[in-house]
Amino acid sequence: MTSLQKIRTTAASIARQPATLSALIALVVIVAAGVFAERQNRSIFEQNMRARVQADAGLVRASLEGHLNANIQLVRGLVSVIATEPEMDQERFSALAQSLIESGTQLRNIAGAPDMVIRMVHPIAGNEAAIGLDYRKIDVQREAALRARDSGSLVLAGPVDLVQGGHGFIGRIPVFVPREDGGREFWGIVSAVVDVEKLYHDSGLEAASEKLDIALVGKDALGNSGALFHGDRATFEDAPVLLDITLPSGSWQMAATPKGGWRADPPNLLFLRAMIVLAGILVVVPIHIAGRLAGERQRHVLELKQREEQLQTLSQRLELALKTSEIGVWEMDIETGRLVWDARMHELYGIPMSSAHHRRTWRQCLHPEDGDRAQREFDACIAARGRYHSEFRVVTESGEVRRIRAMGAVYEDETGVKIVGVNWDVTRDFALNEDLMRAKELAEARNGELEAAKATIEYSALHDSLTGLPNRRYLDDTLASRVPAAKASMALLHIDLDRFKHINDTLGHAAGDATLVHAAAILRDSAGEGGFVARIGGDEFVVLCIDRPSEDLAALAERIITRMRVPVAYQGHECRFGVSIGIAIERPPEIAPDRLLINADIALYRAKRRGRNRFEFFTKALQAEIVHTKRIADEILSGLERNEFIAFYQPQIDARTLDVTGVEALARWRHPERGILAPDHFMRIAEELNVVTAIDRLILEQTLRDHRRWTGLGLNVPKISVNVSSRRLHDEELVDSLRKLDFEPGLLAFELVESIFLDESDEIITSNIARIKALGIDVEIDDFGTGYASIVSLMKLEPTRLKIDRQLVAPIVESAAQRHLVGSIIDIGKSLGIGIIAEGVETMEQATLLRELGCHHLQGYAFGRPMPSEHLVEALRVQQWRIDALRRCAETAPLRSSGQARASARG
Repeated sequence: MTSLQKIRTTAASIARQPATLSALIALVVIVAAGVFAERQNRSIFEQNMRARVQADAGLVRASLEGHLNANIQLVRGLVSVIATEPEMDQERFSALAQSLIESGTQLRNIAGAPDMVIRMVHPIAGNEAAIGLDYRKIDVQREAALRARDSGSLVLAGPVDLVQGGHGFIGRIPVFVPREDGGREFWGIVSAVVDVEKLYHDSGLEAASEKLDIALVGKDALGNSGALFHGDRATFEDAPVLLDITLPSGSWQMAATPKGGWRADPPNLLFLRAMIVLAGILVVVPIHIAGRLAGERQRHVLELKQREEQLQTLSQRLELALKTSEIGVWEMDIETGRLVWDARMHELYGIPMSSAHHRRTWRQCLHPEDGDRAQREFDACIAARGRYHSEFRVVTESGEVRRIRAMGAVYEDETGVKIVGVNWDVTRDFALNEDLMRAKELAEARNGELEAAKATIEYSALHDSLTGLPNRRYLDDTLASRVPAAKASMALLHIDLDRFKHINDTLGHAAGDATLVHAAAILRDSAGEGGFVARIGGDEFVVLCIDRPSEDLAALAERIITRMRVPVAYQGHECRFGVSIGIAIERPPEIAPDRLLINADIALYRAKRRGRNRFEFFTKALQAEIVHTKRIADEILSGLERNEFIAFYQPQIDARTLDVTGVEALARWRHPERGILAPDHFMRIAEELNVVTAIDRLILEQTLRDHRRWTGLGLNVPKISVNVSSRRLHDEELVDSLRKLDFEPGLLAFELVESIFLDESDEIITSNIARIKALGIDVEIDDFGTGYASIVSLMKLEPTRLKIDRQLVAPIVESAAQRHLVGSIIDIGKSLGIGIIAEGVETMEQATLLRELGCHHLQGYAFGRPMPSEHLVEALRVQQWRIDALRRCAETAPLRSSGQARASARG
């Protein structure tokens, strides 16, 4: 800005200053009054808002207190009934609980837990998972249950995740029943689950949440020190209305703020502001207009001189811009054809400024290939009197080719019609653009390669490299995506190859791979177009079917099994294998892919257990069996930790002298609820858990401790027989663990079933049996006659005794053929120098016949049932079997001679 401009601007400002200052003062006063009025209005509005929040939140608080107290009082009535009827059964419990739940309460279910274990629940439907729940074993519920028991009063916990699904507040009320001595005895706990969502709804919390932000703290009734369980923690940080909710035990704290916080504007804010603005306009605008009119005249006086200076400045700037941008400017008179170039134009076209070269026209400078097109574009612009834009090449006198970009526009003034334009050299830009285009083409080519590689990688990530089938990841995605498409059902066939490991081990992995490829082809063909086939493991496959009836699924499974039975030829060998199939079906709207996979796997497990090469459907009964097996398995593991597995003993008697020749140690489970359990209640599941070895070891160690105690009491037990599982014989550390035990050689005998020692290919078992004998431990054959033992295998093993199975002993009194068979077994044992012991001897008549047949030792109920160590001590002292034998001798004729008896027994 020049000095003259500054003087003129200052003069205009001074002329306007009095009016402007008056307007500013008036404006400041009005604004200050408006701010004060708005603050007062907002303060009154916020006080009214807090009062409304207090009232609305108070209603919710009162409703929550009322509903919770009402629910608990109803349950207290049920507790009073149970205290008078401690032997209450499920039917009586359901009748009482039904009346409570149907009375319009928020109770979801009520459970009775005698001795802290849930035995009764109502309603049962949907709460089956809670039956048998032990509060002491569940971390999230143990502390509250024990606190209720120890304090003797109600404990309200929650909200908590329920075992049967959902959320609830749990009120646990201890139940005490009166004793005869006037005291009270702890019966158990009655738990009432208050449905969280229903409580919130009935108490108006959900409705209030439409206009209030409500948060609750005090989980487990711990008051304001408890955890947040409803709403947002930020509500407590926004100056909320705080209310305490008094509960039957403890309290909660409620915080409430308006929806969106306290920053809401008063409803009359716009009106108030409009009035303030209107007052400002009525005062300030007239003052301001007067000031503007006073300065307007001066402004017009200075305007002409300012424009002159601006024009001069613009001319200088344009000249500088043209010089720095290297743009050439040209102008042509359309009517006369006269063309004017500036210096830069001459440089662009390579034409010197001297008049000698002016004869070379623009048309002559154009490149031969671009000349006609450039001329047509220029002529079209002239004809249309519009804008001109063109790009062409020129050839300088030195032969250099340059690329020129031209722009222009037609205009008309008092001297005629003219066109003015600019030219600039874009040769380097064009070359750079060509380089960029080549780089782009190269990048696109590389992107294509990357896309192809990406597609290959994605295919590999979602497919099995061997069979080409989708893999587990692809299956998971497909299950999730196809759930909406299932109209009637979604079914999953979980397929596992039988004897696949045998093929791998005998013919190698190449044969196994060929088998898998063959199986994949059969599954793909059998499933058809509507089926989805995936390989999810080593020899595991899955077929997914949508909306197919059960009959079709069974037919598909049968077809797969039939085709898989056909042997596969591989390098001159026939690879034979089968398949086991588990089928699970889910129906909309509650289709859970994860549950579908688990259920199919459970059905597959059932098919394998029932003999393989078959298919099984998943059922609720099967699920219940799995749940039962899981519960027993958990209890077995807990029992091992608590030493619940103990040894029972059954005497073994000399057939002639009736003296005790030993005892057999038998495993028993002292279950905390079901009492003493025999092996048939737990051994199968223990084998699946791979804990049979641990049970065998515990029984052996306890037996040795008991034997030392018997010896200390003066009782003579010459031999102890202990059952040993096949799995333990596979233990390479078995012998080392036996060496650490304290026993005399000849005291212990390991009983093996026939099938264990006949597997000649098992080097570990053969080696362990030889090393066991070297330690002074005898080997006996258990359940002889029910397996497939041969004379050669007996000679190879050289057992100390054979134990004739109870199935052969039971009918010898009535069946002459059976007596002949047992006599033959005894003769075989004697010829090989092996002692014979008969088990399952239940009567003295059987004992007499076995003695006459030449049996050495007897074991069975006739001499004593399996019993704990304490009872065995008493039995060995009394020896009741001798008394029974003497009584039988007195009641019957003298026994025949051995020779006569043997001849009679064998017909």
